[in-house]
Amino acid sequence: MTHARSEVAHPSFARSARYAFIKASWHKDIVDRALEGFTQLIPAEQVDVFDVPGAFEMPLLARDLAQSGRYAAVAAAALVVDGGIYRHDFVAQAVVDGLMRAGMDSGVPVLSVSLTPHHYQETEHHNRIFSEHFVKKGREAAEAALIIGKTRAQLAAAA
Repeated sequence: MTHARSEVAHPSFARSARYAFIKASWHKDIVDRALEGFTQLIPAEQVDVFDVPGAFEMPLLARDLAQSGRYAAVAAAALVVDGGIYRHDFVAQAVVDGLMRAGMDSGVPVLSVSLTPHHYQETEHHNRIFSEHFVKKGREAAEAALIIGKTRAQLAAAA
């Protein structure tokens, strides 16, 4: 399914904006699909992509990118699953908390496309389901970035 970019999806104020997109390398084939969804609404030429080893490394880089002043928003994508060795829910919570803190501390939207499924098995069925879901979540992150940007532009114009 392709999604056409429209004036509504990518308003004029956002045409020159830059966006950062961080991807965790674990489950790369699935996580990379989030970038596909993100660039359905925001042109790829406006997106700088950064790879990190895993989800735990995302908040620090997100903070640094947000504080750089180069980006209208930062999105971070990861799939955190139960590997049987550690409690993945603690990792996921730390990542989401860290991403929220990066956004709050920097004043730049930091959007999470980090998913922690209750049940994930590396089967063709689950890989297909999560791959499709990551496209959708990436598109939702792009929508959020555009909506927040539009609202902030309106606030600045009204000031």
